[in-house]
Amino acid sequence: MFEMTLEVQFALEATRQAALLTAQIEKELVHPALTKEDRSPVTVADYASQAVVAAALQRAFPHDRLVAEEESGLLRQAQSQDARQLVAQFVGRVEPSVQENSLWEWIERGNAPAEGRFWTLDPLDGTKGFLRGDQYAVALALVEQGSVQLGVLGCPKLDSRCQPQSEAQGALLVAKRGEGAWITSLHKPGAFRRLHVSAQTNIRQARLLRSFESSHTDVERIDAFVAHLAIQAEPLRLDSQAKYALLADGHGELLLRLLSPEKPHYREKIWDQAAGSLILEEAGGKITDLNGKALDFSRGRTLAENHGVLASNGVLHTQALAALKTVGAVPTD
Repeated sequence: MFEMTLEVQFALEATRQAALLTAQIEKELVHPALTKEDRSPVTVADYASQAVVAAALQRAFPHDRLVAEEESGLLRQAQSQDARQLVAQFVGRVEPSVQENSLWEWIERGNAPAEGRFWTLDPLDGTKGFLRGDQYAVALALVEQGSVQLGVLGCPKLDSRCQPQSEAQGALLVAKRGEGAWITSLHKPGAFRRLHVSAQTNIRQARLLRSFESSHTDVERIDAFVAHLAIQAEPLRLDSQAKYALLADGHGELLLRLLSPEKPHYREKIWDQAAGSLILEEAGGKITDLNGKALDFSRGRTLAENHGVLASNGVLHTQALAALKTVGAVPTD
């Protein structure tokens, strides 16, 4: 079992509170009548989740930095009045003393520089999944001197067996460097179960975890990768870092993030990878960029020195890297 340090206690409870709150927002604001263009529930959930985690961090570790996705500029605009009121209402369920000034302060706390010791947060990872009533996650990680030391995922639509369920009790995952990856219930935390990646050695039987969202990846080359390796297993499609949870619990073997031809200079944001990457590694898996380089969290708010992502159960990693090179998915610059 991992050591329940003050950092672990904070990260588990803050992520849990934020994930439960996003689930409430989804239940109350996202409904079948919502138009595809209406992203207001995403705005509310993003800001409310970030405020809740930032408020908890301010109490637990007032001198620690927070590097998070959102800033308050959009929410301060006149046309955002309705969203602003909803954010305050939902945050008030967790932080009853919330005032407008404290709300801004909590959200803006996420603009700290990504250096030294800091926490990085994706307050709502998987916005398309959130709007569909499908998979999304709250992802929080502690980074020290460029190395992820602690990662927590709150996944409202996974169950404690890491299976996608629309009415699940939710899953709460944690990894501490050198101490394994673990899972418990999001709604009713209890005993933690240790996670282990799949032992599959036949790459033709590898289950590839793919996103519904295709704007940040190269679908054509992923299909070429699958064809080159003659992968027979059906891919598993879901949004967010919940994919890392399935990979860590042996429900898949491979995950790819290729650079989209439309965005050749795109670099991953650190909050999109930090928590999930450590959970996978501590479950026995491996994660690198497409060139086989370790992910470098010491370069600011993006993985500036990395190109794309390959995550695996470890056993199949070398074969997958070679296949990516063969199908031309590895950047040459």
